[in-house]
Amino acid sequence: MDKNSALNNSAEIEHCYSLARARYAALGVDVDNALKELESIPLSIHCWQGDDVIGFDGAQALSGGILATGSYPGRARNGDELRQDAELAFSLIPGKKRFNLHAMYAETGNTKVDRDEIQPEHFARWLAWAKEKNLGIDFNPSFFSHPLAESGFTLASPNDDIRKFWVRHGIACRKISQYFADELKDTVVNNFWAPDGFKDMPADRLGPRLRLQESLDTMFREPMPNDRVIDTVESKLFGIGSEAYVVGSHEFYMGYASKRNMGLCLDMGHFHPTETIADKISSLLLFVPQIAIHLSRGVRWDSDHIVTWTDDFQNVANEVVRIKAWDRIHLLLDYFDASINRIAAWVIGARNVQKALLFALVQPIAQLREYEAKGDYTRRLALTEEAKNLPFAAVWDYYCLTQSVPIGSDWMNKVSNYEDEVLSKRN
Repeated sequence: MDKNSALNNSAEIEHCYSLARARYAALGVDVDNALKELESIPLSIHCWQGDDVIGFDGAQALSGGILATGSYPGRARNGDELRQDAELAFSLIPGKKRFNLHAMYAETGNTKVDRDEIQPEHFARWLAWAKEKNLGIDFNPSFFSHPLAESGFTLASPNDDIRKFWVRHGIACRKISQYFADELKDTVVNNFWAPDGFKDMPADRLGPRLRLQESLDTMFREPMPNDRVIDTVESKLFGIGSEAYVVGSHEFYMGYASKRNMGLCLDMGHFHPTETIADKISSLLLFVPQIAIHLSRGVRWDSDHIVTWTDDFQNVANEVVRIKAWDRIHLLLDYFDASINRIAAWVIGARNVQKALLFALVQPIAQLREYEAKGDYTRRLALTEEAKNLPFAAVWDYYCLTQSVPIGSDWMNKVSNYEDEVLSKRN
């Protein structure tokens, strides 16, 4: 596209936006304010999509009831490659961005450092990069893909030595999270998920949960120096090898987070296949101070598919936008697909999150709430459906234009060029 056609295209997008803005304004929606609010909502983009959750500490394959399927060429093999790939993805995604790290992405040089011995210094390059790119950082202990996780049990292990090893790992990760928080002068969501569970029906359901509770109490016993670290705990219904019983169920962690007044993580793929988390958010905010939401898509099981713009996902976006508790709700991507270009996977999922949030922000919610307060549910439903016909695409295109990211599917050309020039040369 030459300069003149690019200018004409921009003018066309701006013209369509002005028409769309008038249509929305007729229903009491201030689209300009919606775009400003969207620009302020951070989205934490997960590092593990870029390398199939392999990490840098010697793991050869995933364990812990999770699986990255596919063998698309070009997987990032080290921190430099992962950062380079992420930077391209960032340039194609509008909005405010963070980066979500797992502990297994420590960069220790040629020195073998086990997970209970990792230190802030092993993440110094990640910190420098985050400062350079003006990124927030979130963090996660890695309770999987390790010899001491092969039994399927970590924090709830009946083996004292194994359990204590993982407790030390959790404590080390809290200190690393504090390091990021202090250096970046920013909050850090430090999310705890452990895969512990049984493949078949257990004879004792209580014992492992008592051990998990004790491990968590030990890890969280020491308060952080300030409130910038937001510890969250994440439940799961089942996984590969833990189909019958997972120690850290939703009920377990909901009770634990409420009792300890700490954060709770809701993963969209960690519940029954037909169960949505949208209705849980408002209830849980009454009892826990912080909620992290892992944005994912389960297909028949916790398969961590790339986020698509589905009704289920839109319902979650509607809920978080309407509650407007951005100091208490944290949005983090969590999926890993090795069957397609990994950078494209980042971009598709992140842009779909932004679309869903924007669609929620430009709904005539004030009018809908007025009808609801009057008991006029007929008009509430009618307007909800009619609002779907409003010219949303014009608003989205304009947002991408103002964010200096590609409009429509143009971003795919940059990914394809990068694949030819960079990814194809990786073994």
